[in-house]
Amino acid sequence: MALTVADIKQDIKDKNVTFLRLMFTDILGTMKNVEIPATDEQIEKVLSNKAMFDGSSIEGFVRINESDMYLYPDLDTWTVFPWGDENGAVAGLICDIYTPEGEPFAGDPRGNLKRSLKHMEEAGFKSFNLGPEPEFFLFKLNDKGEPTLDVNDKGGYFDLAPTDLADNTRREIVNVLTEMGFEVEASHHEVAVGQHEIDFKYGEVLEACDNIQIFKLVVKTIARKHGLYATFMAKPKYGIAGSGMHCNMSLFDKDGNNAFFDPEDKNGMQLSQTAYHFLGGLMKHAYNYTAIMNPTVNSYKRLVPGYEAPVYIAWAGRNRSPLIRVPASRGMSTRLELRSVDPTANPYLAMAVLLEAGLDGVKNKIEAPAPVESNIYAMSADERKEAGITDLPSTLHNAIKALLEDDVVKEALGEHITTNFVEAKRLEWASYATFVSQWEIENYLDLY
Repeated sequence: MALTVADIKQDIKDKNVTFLRLMFTDILGTMKNVEIPATDEQIEKVLSNKAMFDGSSIEGFVRINESDMYLYPDLDTWTVFPWGDENGAVAGLICDIYTPEGEPFAGDPRGNLKRSLKHMEEAGFKSFNLGPEPEFFLFKLNDKGEPTLDVNDKGGYFDLAPTDLADNTRREIVNVLTEMGFEVEASHHEVAVGQHEIDFKYGEVLEACDNIQIFKLVVKTIARKHGLYATFMAKPKYGIAGSGMHCNMSLFDKDGNNAFFDPEDKNGMQLSQTAYHFLGGLMKHAYNYTAIMNPTVNSYKRLVPGYEAPVYIAWAGRNRSPLIRVPASRGMSTRLELRSVDPTANPYLAMAVLLEAGLDGVKNKIEAPAPVESNIYAMSADERKEAGITDLPSTLHNAIKALLEDDVVKEALGEHITTNFVEAKRLEWASYATFVSQWEIENYLDLY
């Protein structure tokens, strides 16, 4: 049931909320907030869509001469955080960004995803669901409270305490998430030392993206409480697996049926033609949307052979080496899992692009190539070429060039976001490309 203004005002009173965070996400995927005192006057202003902020101060938003922006809170995102102090509780609302003219701001990633959802409805579908699997590392803090690269455990995949010393931290994160309304499905140690995964139930894509952003905030907050630093950086340490955020996606029709499921599939996979065409769109645009799924220089240190992350553009059933797989569940749980995404991705942009790529496949009946059920990592370059398997971009530089060559990806982002995202990432690449690393000093200084 949708929350009302009266519900929120009553909750503020009942739970002694003294501060309210108006939260939104910038183009690079970082959650921002404007915090206000929860007085009657300020709450009235917020709930009547009259709260303003300076958009020129936010990465990729607007220029200084057009800086006024309005925050329109989504009442269904109302959250009272399970932490506070003697001054009372803190609550939050996730907001959409509007111009002074009352129009949705073209640079708002959340608003941009809403635009893609309208395209989905026009194509005859009711909802697009997302089940994310975000991974993160827990590192120790030094005496100054700064993060180090020292892990606090020696655990491996699914290990138990006492090997996994972060068990209590992870358990409290789960308890806090549950208290906030998340339905947590699994919590475990991941492959690498210091690496963890907490999976929560899938949901309609806008809600799921909101949950990803809140999830990151909770993980970082609780980790600090335990004297640890949580990072969602894709590859913080050399020689071990990086962190991914596999995205499980499914489309539902206007009757509430899973549009990806067909028990009469002649291929024996129980996938519908809609699923195959959506998959065809995901495959066709995969190289070109990688910059959105893997948006940092560091992201491409994860996308290398040998560490379970996908490197090659292919799909399969249970085989985990390709870019996309189809998990075994069928019926209402039929879904496609994209395995390349990492948790530095802006979830709103990532899902807008994936939805539009898939819809392009459905609209134009793009045929998916044959599945590859053998281990691609064990195939030679010639064998991959013969099977029609190509590589993902190997650098952010190449990924940005590819993005600009794909009209579907650019239209999914809109002109404002495309321009500002590309500009920011070109600056990021230029900074990286001119930096002289310790590796270069160690390998070349004595030799030359």
